[in-house]
Amino acid sequence: MKRKKLLYADIADDIRKNILNGIYAVGEQIPTENELEEKYNVSKITIRKAIEILAVDGYVEKKSGKGTTVISDRLFNKLSKAASFSSIIEMNGHKLRKEIIAIEEVQTINEDDDIQKTFKDKAYKLTRIYYLDGEPYIYFEHFLPVLGTIEALKQIESVSLYKWLAEFNKNVGRFQDSFEVVKIEESVKEKLNIAHTHLLKRVRKTVSTTNEIIEISHAIYDTSKYPYIIDYEV
Repeated sequence: MKRKKLLYADIADDIRKNILNGIYAVGEQIPTENELEEKYNVSKITIRKAIEILAVDGYVEKKSGKGTTVISDRLFNKLSKAASFSSIIEMNGHKLRKEIIAIEEVQTINEDDDIQKTFKDKAYKLTRIYYLDGEPYIYFEHFLPVLGTIEALKQIESVSLYKWLAEFNKNVGRFQDSFEVVKIEESVKEKLNIAHTHLLKRVRKTVSTTNEIIEISHAIYDTSKYPYIIDYEV
């Protein structure tokens, strides 16, 4: 049967997962090329191509005669040339705090067409609030595939949502964002502590490296507190 991915890409994914899970810690070296050849039963050139992917993505640094050192365990290093919105906020001296309101399994028949089409009969729904300098700022609803247990999903309080997905081999490849101004439901207005009737809404589809939608999120932003900024490197 024909492989869907090149072998060296599979190996890079496996090493990346070990980095994200802390098996290969930042500042430490990954196994030598010879050790990796033996572990994966492949040629030296295959291992070198895998390490090259990790180096380009910003996870490791290879120095001649000194081995390959882990330099980052962040899920996104060079996914794109656009800085994340949360990092822009923090770089400008503000603090963001996340609070989970609810984690539940829902029947998708009660949700919009995209969610029903993507997740079929049921999905996990994660609802949370982002606070900007202590004030409610973003209302989030994340829809996710039913993986593991609700209890296991609660670990995102200490690790990122995308690292949780990566544990199930749902690795992020790209994002698709769309924006519109929408009328806000009273329940959301109460949670954001606002009187505004309309706010900016972002719908994000997270697409995996295998071209599967692995998350759909709806985010409502109180842009009167802070504007939505996109900062691209050129």
